[in-house]
Amino acid sequence: MATRILEPASLRLPDAATLQEITRKLAVSAQDHDRAATFPRANFDILAEAGLIGLTVDPKLGGAGAGYADTLRVLGAVAQGEPSTALILFMTYAFHAAEKAARWPRPLYERLAREAVAGRGLIGTFRVEPELGTPVRGGLPKTTATRTPQGWRISGEKIYSTGSTGLDWFVVWARTDEVVPRVGSFLVDPATPGITIVPEWDHLGMRATVSHKVVFEDVAIPAEHAVDVRLPAEWEPAAGPALWNALAIATIYDGVARAARDWLVGYLDARVPANLGAALATLPRVQEKLGEIEALLYTNRALIAGAARAADEGALPSATEANLIKHVANANAIQAVALGLELTGNPGISRNNPLERHYRDVLCSRIHSPQADTVLVAAGRSALFAQ
Repeated sequence: MATRILEPASLRLPDAATLQEITRKLAVSAQDHDRAATFPRANFDILAEAGLIGLTVDPKLGGAGAGYADTLRVLGAVAQGEPSTALILFMTYAFHAAEKAARWPRPLYERLAREAVAGRGLIGTFRVEPELGTPVRGGLPKTTATRTPQGWRISGEKIYSTGSTGLDWFVVWARTDEVVPRVGSFLVDPATPGITIVPEWDHLGMRATVSHKVVFEDVAIPAEHAVDVRLPAEWEPAAGPALWNALAIATIYDGVARAARDWLVGYLDARVPANLGAALATLPRVQEKLGEIEALLYTNRALIAGAARAADEGALPSATEANLIKHVANANAIQAVALGLELTGNPGISRNNPLERHYRDVLCSRIHSPQADTVLVAAGRSALFAQ
């Protein structure tokens, strides 16, 4: 990655003006990355220059040590500019903030942390497989780690591998070939021989996530890169990672809806139909619909900010509560953009305007695990059997 190496002292929490400028810069190339479905490399150079890759790294390792509220503020600004960048960035933020590497060999973890502080070290976890689907719904991965005298060899396939062509590290979810198999995370350098990225990501939205298939064929890694491997029963859901996932996904797609709202306001102010002789913004019906959008986005802000503030104060919402926030915020974001389409007609679905891209992107909020059925069943069971 062609980024300037930053000194740890340069990492600090950005102010509102800095975040607005980042949003503006990322938005400039958003359409191009969407059309070409390319990894937004230059965007990460911009974020590295601003000292934001290592935002959630512990200050003892040179990071800014940002909590939920500050991290989500940054993710929201990035998402308003280009949401695929925000989703890729979130994986690195969550990795360091949620202490997913707490069981890792300390020197190895510190290496990755210092890389992030220096503006590199993008890391993503590859869990989904063609046969297994998402591990959230249960089952062991088919991807296998075989023990060798030198370490391990990884073989298997991962799909929906967010950030595939631009990450500095892969964390691969695999099972061991032991008599009693263990399962867990194996750290893989993308430059290792035996890795093939199959360019099959051609989705409706979030196209710049380059979430391609990644094939591992007898990929050799050192023994210490089996960083967190346990018996399946030992993998219990943790509140911290669940909350980071829920609030970050909600924030990213709320950011998409806010970008759509901002464009819509400009359009309504500027559009003056000849038969009306005034801007569309002057019509009560338009004002009412925009008010609906504002209500949806206000609800999102209240839900997300309230949960983030509580978490920073040590009052973590339950996994069920966190996932309900994600579910409600994503539904609100989709509805907010859909209302914008109602107000604009043909211009709203023209590829010459960003609203159709925002709509395609916001629809992708539905695919993130846990999905709506899992979230609502868990909430229903919690209510029914809480006594």
